[in-house]
Amino acid sequence: MTGGVAIISLRQVSKRYPGGFEALRLVSFAVEPGEMLFLTGHSGAGKTTLLKLIAAIERANGGAVLVNGQNLSALRPAAIPYLRRNLGLVFQGQKLLFDRSVFDNVMLPLIVTGQPYREAARRARAALDKVGLLQREKANPVALSGGEQQRLCVARAVVNRPAILLADEPTASLDAAYADEIMEMFSAFNQVGVTVLVATHDRQLIGKYRKRVLTLDHGKLLQ
Repeated sequence: MTGGVAIISLRQVSKRYPGGFEALRLVSFAVEPGEMLFLTGHSGAGKTTLLKLIAAIERANGGAVLVNGQNLSALRPAAIPYLRRNLGLVFQGQKLLFDRSVFDNVMLPLIVTGQPYREAARRARAALDKVGLLQREKANPVALSGGEQQRLCVARAVVNRPAILLADEPTASLDAAYADEIMEMFSAFNQVGVTVLVATHDRQLIGKYRKRVLTLDHGKLLQ
């Protein structure tokens, strides 16, 4: 950290679910623009919840979550889609559209945001090229391997050229070679200025990168 203005900032953030389960307790940290860092911890430590708060998928019960200087607690529901245009999300359970081609899957976020077709198509093909899937653009996602499907999710996440990329256990179901490929892709995006936050419990993978690591334990951030 160099003391710059944070692109993501959590201040004493807590999140409780109905029934009293406390997923996060007084979590505070800041992420600088262009930083890449890892979020780790045991299963159920609060990693997914934390990423969902940053993506405004869920709201904190206490404290403040700021993204690009915006306090997400004060954000109107109508403003959330505009916030997400600056976010690339690779979350578990994000479904690919198996009734559409690889190309159409990547085009969808651009069509939703009203991009002209020609520009959208150019950007979709550029994103597919970055993840090594340009030759498969006409294929159905069901014809792709697990690693290729994950790369397709990454292409869809970055096609809007987001300033921030959030990934939740992006290598969990992949073998070591595919996992390395995905992480190298995230590293490459980071090298061109994208802020990258990856949640993973894979310590071996984390060890390959000299990046800051945040560790959650039962909802608390360990110092």
